[in-house]
Amino acid sequence: MRVMVLMKAAEHGEHGVVPTPKLLEAMERFDDQLAKARVLHAAARLKPSSQGKRVALDGASRTVIHGPFTETRGVVGFWLWDVADMDEAVAWVKRCPNPTPGSSEIEIRPLYEMADPASIPNVEGHRPGSHG
Repeated sequence: MRVMVLMKAAEHGEHGVVPTPKLLEAMERFDDQLAKARVLHAAARLKPSSQGKRVALDGASRTVIHGPFTETRGVVGFWLWDVADMDEAVAWVKRCPNPTPGSSEIEIRPLYEMADPASIPNVEGHRPGSHG
């Protein structure tokens, strides 16, 4: 199963604080372990939301919203992993160095897979072939 693993920022992460060399080395070692286990498919660190944009969609209308965004625990990085199940993903996250000097949070979200179309809800939220 593929999962997106999202690193959530403490407030300092939104201000573009660069991790210490020690933390960068620890994260690189962790990424190497993921790669050697053939779990890691992609990883990247994101710039602060002050350098980002959002596009709000409402029918045919499109509105560009310029950062920074007010949420203080936005996503600052991600991994894309291929794991056997959520238990394996949780086990890997528990091995991850803390990406911030204080408290942080890492979210694991499974991806819908085109190989299993029955798992993908349609627009109304119903699974193909289900009744109700």
